[in-house]
Amino acid sequence: MIKSNLALLMAEKKIRSLNKLSRETGVSAPALARLYDGTNVRIDYETIEKLCDYFNCTVGDLLVYEKQLKEKKD
Repeated sequence: MIKSNLALLMAEKKIRSLNKLSRETGVSAPALARLYDGTNVRIDYETIEKLCDYFNCTVGDLLVYEKQLKEKKD
Protein backbone atom coordinates (compact mmCIF):
# COMPACT_ATOMS: atom_id res chain seq x y z
CA MET A 1 0.00 0.00 0.00
CA ILE A 2 1.26 3.47 -0.89
CA LYS A 3 0.75 6.04 1.85
CA SER A 4 1.16 9.80 1.77
CA ASN A 5 3.23 11.82 4.20
CA LEU A 6 1.50 15.04 3.15
CA ALA A 7 0.14 15.71 6.65
CA LEU A 8 3.61 15.30 8.15
CA LEU A 9 5.23 17.55 5.54
CA MET A 10 2.56 20.18 6.10
CA ALA A 11 3.06 20.04 9.87
CA GLU A 12 6.82 20.42 9.50
CA LYS A 13 6.30 23.51 7.34
CA LYS A 14 3.50 24.76 9.64
CA ILE A 15 0.89 24.77 6.89
CA ARG A 16 -2.55 24.27 8.40
CA SER A 17 -4.74 24.73 5.36
CA LEU A 18 -5.07 22.67 2.21
CA ASN A 19 -6.44 25.78 0.53
CA LYS A 20 -3.24 27.67 1.32
CA LEU A 21 -1.16 24.76 0.03
CA SER A 22 -3.31 24.68 -3.10
CA ARG A 23 -2.75 28.39 -3.76
CA GLU A 24 1.01 28.07 -3.20
CA THR A 25 1.52 24.93 -5.31
CA GLY A 26 -1.15 25.17 -7.99
CA VAL A 27 -2.45 21.71 -7.05
CA SER A 28 -6.24 21.61 -6.66
CA ALA A 29 -7.61 21.51 -3.13
CA PRO A 30 -9.68 18.36 -3.84
CA ALA A 31 -6.57 16.53 -5.11
CA LEU A 32 -4.65 17.59 -2.00
CA ALA A 33 -7.53 16.51 0.25
CA ARG A 34 -7.58 13.02 -1.30
CA LEU A 35 -3.81 12.72 -0.89
CA TYR A 36 -4.00 14.06 2.68
CA ASP A 37 -6.67 11.62 3.84
CA GLY A 38 -5.48 8.66 1.78
CA THR A 39 -8.55 8.28 -0.40
CA ASN A 40 -6.78 8.92 -3.70
CA VAL A 41 -6.44 6.06 -6.16
CA ARG A 42 -3.95 7.75 -8.47
CA ILE A 43 -1.69 10.78 -8.56
CA ASP A 44 -0.27 12.67 -11.52
CA TYR A 45 3.48 13.04 -11.92
CA GLU A 46 2.93 16.80 -12.20
CA THR A 47 1.29 16.83 -8.75
CA ILE A 48 4.16 14.85 -7.24
CA GLU A 49 6.68 17.19 -8.85
CA LYS A 50 4.91 20.33 -7.59
CA LEU A 51 4.70 18.99 -4.03
CA CYS A 52 8.32 17.78 -4.00
CA ASP A 53 9.45 21.19 -5.29
CA TYR A 54 7.36 23.00 -2.69
CA PHE A 55 8.48 20.87 0.25
CA ASN A 56 12.02 20.48 -1.11
CA CYS A 57 11.73 16.72 -0.69
CA THR A 58 12.01 13.53 -2.68
CA VAL A 59 9.21 11.27 -3.87
CA GLY A 60 10.22 8.87 -1.08
CA ASP A 61 9.63 11.62 1.48
CA LEU A 62 6.17 12.32 0.09
CA LEU A 63 5.02 8.76 -0.61
CA VAL A 64 5.97 5.55 1.20
CA TYR A 65 5.29 1.92 0.46
CA GLU A 66 4.01 -0.17 3.33
CA LYS A 67 3.68 -3.87 2.72
CA GLN A 68 0.35 -5.26 3.82
CA LEU A 69 0.26 -8.50 5.74
CA LYS A 70 -2.16 -11.00 4.32
CA GLU A 71 -4.35 -12.84 6.77
CA LYS A 72 -3.94 -16.61 6.82
CA LYS A 73 -7.06 -18.67 6.34
CA ASP A 74 -7.34 -21.68 8.63
